[in-house]
Amino acid sequence: MDTDLLKTFLEVQRTRHFGKAAENLYLTQSAVSFRIRQLEQQLGVNLFIRHRNNIQLTAAGERLLPHAQTMLAALQRARQDVADSASQSPALQLAMPMVLAEQLLAPTLQQLALLPTPLTIRAECLPKEQISDLLLSQQLDLAMLPEPVKTEELYREAITQLPLLAVCTPGHAACKQLSAAEYCYVEWGQAFALQHSRDWPQLQAARFSTNSAQLALTQVLAGNVAAFLPESWVKPYLNAGQLVAAAAQRYTLTLYAVCHQDRQQDSLLKAAIALLKRQLGPE
Repeated sequence: MDTDLLKTFLEVQRTRHFGKAAENLYLTQSAVSFRIRQLEQQLGVNLFIRHRNNIQLTAAGERLLPHAQTMLAALQRARQDVADSASQSPALQLAMPMVLAEQLLAPTLQQLALLPTPLTIRAECLPKEQISDLLLSQQLDLAMLPEPVKTEELYREAITQLPLLAVCTPGHAACKQLSAAEYCYVEWGQAFALQHSRDWPQLQAARFSTNSAQLALTQVLAGNVAAFLPESWVKPYLNAGQLVAAAAQRYTLTLYAVCHQDRQQDSLLKAAIALLKRQLGPE
């Protein structure tokens, strides 16, 4: 399948607009429309419901989306592997889920740059399930996850802990009582989900939910919702009086460095995990 067609499909899906997709891809709008028609003809299905200024994926488009993302990511990794094989520097492929990457990916890369061995690093934000699959197939070297992966084929080591605190703006209704109508559920992982559902059954129908901690924080600061966020990430806002604790209940999120069991003695990975544990762990 032509990867240009998949790239065009993903860009239209992302922008929900043929004109904006065309601008971002440096194509004409007619070329974008032609590519989408080609892809639809090859697959024998309609991928988009076309309404003026409101383009939505069909059920077939929704099913294609993760496959297109995986195929293009695999192609990029293949290109990177080929380039790395010609490089004199060892390569490290690192991944995190979005909920961690927004705050932790940059400092993690800064720490890895301190390793005595110069590295070629590829960093990705991926869903946890895809990260697990890539680790198991050894297409990924190292990952940071908010909970352990339950398989003996993967080695994990706790790096640090993040206390989660429910926060809102001063005077928000959540200061008195958390309610689903003014709450944003952040997808911190299955362990958190189980504890959260047990402790807060009234929040199961939360008005907002997201896998982006940064988006949740933006909504909290705007006074729209309350959310459970890492205390260390919101501490500046608490100290400045912009945010307050909305509930006494706290949770502890343990972050793990994860690699394939066969790679746990790899000197580069051992050095990387030790450095992350030392630099990102509790003071």
